[in-house]
Amino acid sequence: MKELDLIFNELNLSKEHKGCHDGHHWFGNGETFISNTPVNNQRLGEVTGGSLNDFSEMLKVSQEAFVKWRSIPAPQRGEVIRRYGLLLREHKESLGKLVSWEMGKSLQEGWGEVQEMIDICDFAVGLSRQLHGFTMHSERPQHRMYEQYHPLGVVGIISAFNFPVAVWSWNAALALVCGNSIIWKPSEKTPFCGIACQKLLNQVLVEMEMPLGVSTLIVGDASIGHAIAENHQVSLVSATGSTRMGKEVSKTVASRLGKSILELGGNNAIIVTPDADIKMTVMGAVFGAVGTCGQRCTSTRRLIVHESIFDEVATAMKSAYKQLKIGNPLDTENHVGPLIDQDSVNHYLNALSAVDQEGGEWLVKGGIVENAESPFYVKPAIAKIRHNAEIVHTETFAPILYMIPYDGDLEVAIQYQNEVPQGLSSAIMTQNLREAELFLSHQGSDCGIANVNIGTSGAEIGGAFGGEKETGGGRESGSDAWKAYMRRQTNTINYSTVLPLAQGISFKL
Repeated sequence: MKELDLIFNELNLSKEHKGCHDGHHWFGNGETFISNTPVNNQRLGEVTGGSLNDFSEMLKVSQEAFVKWRSIPAPQRGEVIRRYGLLLREHKESLGKLVSWEMGKSLQEGWGEVQEMIDICDFAVGLSRQLHGFTMHSERPQHRMYEQYHPLGVVGIISAFNFPVAVWSWNAALALVCGNSIIWKPSEKTPFCGIACQKLLNQVLVEMEMPLGVSTLIVGDASIGHAIAENHQVSLVSATGSTRMGKEVSKTVASRLGKSILELGGNNAIIVTPDADIKMTVMGAVFGAVGTCGQRCTSTRRLIVHESIFDEVATAMKSAYKQLKIGNPLDTENHVGPLIDQDSVNHYLNALSAVDQEGGEWLVKGGIVENAESPFYVKPAIAKIRHNAEIVHTETFAPILYMIPYDGDLEVAIQYQNEVPQGLSSAIMTQNLREAELFLSHQGSDCGIANVNIGTSGAEIGGAFGGEKETGGGRESGSDAWKAYMRRQTNTINYSTVLPLAQGISFKL
């Protein structure tokens, strides 16, 4: 654990964070949260979370900062994000290691998550000079019509443990460049990752003499999340997590006619047709299924394979799984780290039992890894099972892959893929152009992400990220996702000497 001491020192972290009460960092008058690393079940430290009174105080600070921040030109706000990206580059190694220690994902994935933060900072810097509107032709002479976008206000960000830094950055970089202030509630399972990110951003804000309250952080339980969702002064709530959580947030925010971005559960499938490249299929499916120990919302849960090649694909998958190394994620030789905690292990074991009860056939058996550094290491498993088994339609945040045979045309496989309630990511493996295009058409995948000849996991920040159905319908990251963080306004300017009405209406006094 000496390495952890070095990481904490470099990131200016204390193993007993009591919080800060000046509105600049985070608030700590509430419950104490213990952070244990799933790597070896040792204690990393403790964080005093915020109370509901802390949140009320934080909201005032955030609103005051917003009034100042929105008046700063967008390119200058972009400069803040540019410098933050530079600071992330300097601390990529240590922050990536902290992600691996506190969350349990492989070191390569930890570094990859920080790189994702750097990438979205670069995207946001460019965006700061092109927050564009549109000009339309008016039906009235000497009138000009156009649309423009303004900041919303305070944006609440509720993030999950599986991507403790990257998903926050998707929201934070865009929201800040767009002129909003942000309040972040990170997962109480990974509080130190959140505090580290906040401290680095504070460093930039101080150096540039910017209002520190534009970014605040509060560690807390579900009551803090509910307070963020129900407060009408929070203009937008962006929440990442389970479908159950998302439904509560959606209901609460909608009851006050607020705005929300929801990134919820995934039950992602790869369709493998007879024209697939088997080698590429295995590469995409294995990483998708076991990366982050199956704890990604884009993890591959289902492999829908044509019967004519099912045995060939199954043999190749079994061979690949034999090569997987399970163990300490800080060791770059290992492919699979631990689940986050005992609750996740229990869900994994329950899913294994459900497969047995529903007549599944184990191609690769799962179970607890014996004599591991912590009780949270489990074996990636593969089961052959029917497409409509109840467990197949349930998202299990664990490395369990369901192989499902299909017979007949591609339409059958697409039907199997789309019949689950979730709709985040999807993929097809085929060298057949017609199959690829059908999969991407309106008759094909009903997911927010649809890929050809790559897996379901590992989205780039340049595209909008999000899904349909019980995945929530939100979009984050690239493309025009920035518009969700702004309010749209239509303007008409009359530069004539008369006042004609639209639609030719005559109104004389």
